[in-house]
Amino acid sequence: MSLRLIPAMCLSLVAFLNLTFAHADDAVAPRPAEWAQSVEVQYNLFQMSPTLYRSALPDRGAVPLLEKLKVATVINFLPESDSSWLATPGIDQVQLPYRTNHVDDADVLKALRTIQAAEAKGPVLMHCKHGSDRTGLMAAMYRVVVQGWSKEDALNEMTQGGFGDSTHFKDGIRYMMQADAEKLRTALANGECSTSPFAACSMKSWFKSAHVE
Repeated sequence: MSLRLIPAMCLSLVAFLNLTFAHADDAVAPRPAEWAQSVEVQYNLFQMSPTLYRSALPDRGAVPLLEKLKVATVINFLPESDSSWLATPGIDQVQLPYRTNHVDDADVLKALRTIQAAEAKGPVLMHCKHGSDRTGLMAAMYRVVVQGWSKEDALNEMTQGGFGDSTHFKDGIRYMMQADAEKLRTALANGECSTSPFAACSMKSWFKSAHVE
């Protein structure tokens, strides 16, 4: 067995053990202050920071709440548009559909870059259908890559935070085990679309620049 796999396997084991004992831990210890805090149970809406919220799929009834929270951008990780429930002129809509079982570094970088750009304009809400798996993975990667959390701390919040059914987290945990946070952080800072020069987006960018020259 490769020595490089041992830390990842240990971290994965910790994450799954945390899932098993989450309810027992919650009964003993209060919710950590640095974790996302609940805003509205109906929409599984939590506040991660002064400028970032996460939730399940909202509906028209959530619009007054979003306006109260001064949300300026809604980022949707679903293949279906938000236009069916959101038509407020002052709230931008961004759609970044992806699936956790097919996620790669390019998806994560695109989402993190979009979140950061949107935060410059005001508070942001990101959501999927249930607010647990797709949203949970991007929330955890935001914690690690942007905010500098450890993988273990981000996984603890993702799996024990009360965001939804723990069976949805296995794909996100698997991605986080192999993700290179430092490479992602560097790529994000440098405006690169992926951590690999052989990724489809990187090759597309190379061919485009070569054609222009």
